[in-house]
Amino acid sequence: MNISIAETDQDIVGCYEVLSQLRPHISKDDFLKRILSLTHNCGYKLARLDDNGIKAVAGYRISDWLHTGKYLEIEDLITSAEKRSSGYGGKLFDWILEQAKVEGCNQVRLVSGIQREQAHKFYIEKGMVWEAKYFSINV
Repeated sequence: MNISIAETDQDIVGCYEVLSQLRPHISKDDFLKRILSLTHNCGYKLARLDDNGIKAVAGYRISDWLHTGKYLEIEDLITSAEKRSSGYGGKLFDWILEQAKVEGCNQVRLVSGIQREQAHKFYIEKGMVWEAKYFSINV
């Protein structure tokens, strides 16, 4: 089992099958462009857990907030549907926590859709707590 950052176009495209299960609205044609744009403009990193094929994927970035300081935000975290409950998501999550420590972050955060109740149970089991409500408005 190997966890690494997808840096080449081929590595990034190799994550599409798994990440599209979380983000089905992003077409395969647009996927590479979007990831490269996020990487170059926002510091986004795409981590992949490879165990004889990509089993889990996480997109994250490091940022800073006035009230809490430097943090790592998980934007995407998904385990392939046929491999859920096999420990892959937990291993990738733990790897991300280590990355946050290496980067000097005070916190790891994520926003999760209200409909993703199984994911919420996973995050709570990993020690995360509800800290805020997330609001948005389309403009």
